[in-house]
Amino acid sequence: MKRLAAAAQQYLTVRRALGFKLRHETWWLPDFVSFLDAHGSSVITTELALKWARQPAGATPGWWADRLSAVRQFARHHRAFDTRTQVPPADLIPYRRPRRTPHLYTSDEIVALMQAASELSHPLRAASYPTMLGLLAATGMRVSEALALDRHDVDWEHELLTVRNSKFGKSRYVPLHPTALAALRDYARRRDRLRPHRQSAAFFLSSTGARVLHQNFQHIFLRLLARTGLDRGRNRRPRIHDFRHSFAMKTVRAWYCAGIDVERRLPWLSTYLGHVSPSTTYWYLTATPELLTAAAERAERAWKVRP
Repeated sequence: MKRLAAAAQQYLTVRRALGFKLRHETWWLPDFVSFLDAHGSSVITTELALKWARQPAGATPGWWADRLSAVRQFARHHRAFDTRTQVPPADLIPYRRPRRTPHLYTSDEIVALMQAASELSHPLRAASYPTMLGLLAATGMRVSEALALDRHDVDWEHELLTVRNSKFGKSRYVPLHPTALAALRDYARRRDRLRPHRQSAAFFLSSTGARVLHQNFQHIFLRLLARTGLDRGRNRRPRIHDFRHSFAMKTVRAWYCAGIDVERRLPWLSTYLGHVSPSTTYWYLTATPELLTAAAERAERAWKVRP
């Protein structure tokens, strides 16, 4: 069993080196190995994998399917080292995850969230959280990218952010509008005044003076949704990631309104957002009445000028 546990850790190390975040797999796979041990098996079997995946009993089919998928990927890898390994079929827990319609934030909603964040009780939180929300709205960055920023990642002279080792290990530069840069500068002054002797290299600081953790950011964000009346209940409430969708949609809509060739510009947006290819960016471009209206008006203008 120690051999299988070591194999699981080696597998996780390889996956992380390839750029995968592995938030759940990090504790799922060790737990699965312990489950096998408790059932007296040193070999991955389909029967035990399915039994483990269907825990807890009251979870959703999507949760079960994700757990089984994690074991399936590990089993495929481990089978090269142990031919006794069984790879669970993909259709054991049939589940097709529906695409959730993103919430497209209005300017008023963004202002309301930032205002609520500025009223948080701790002074450093009241400085950090509205600035982080504003940065997400202004750049479409992933929240993990914003939280990972260090002080030296802000190039004040060239008005750039450096995003390092983001999704799939990619890094990129993010140009900033002068107003966004000014907001970051104001925050940095306030942060340094509140924490003049800080030890962390992080740009955004928590109330303890350390880097803001993703789970803490999510917790505070849910509180802000409730304060602003935007929390519509589970599966309906806006998400942090929807800032990214909103940025992409507003950018494309502005291009349509300006008569810019969106197809040619889309690779620019893809690069700015840190996507692997423009095809990924299309996923963000959910049709909205505003975007469809802008596209229709552009098409109408094009027909009018045809000879």
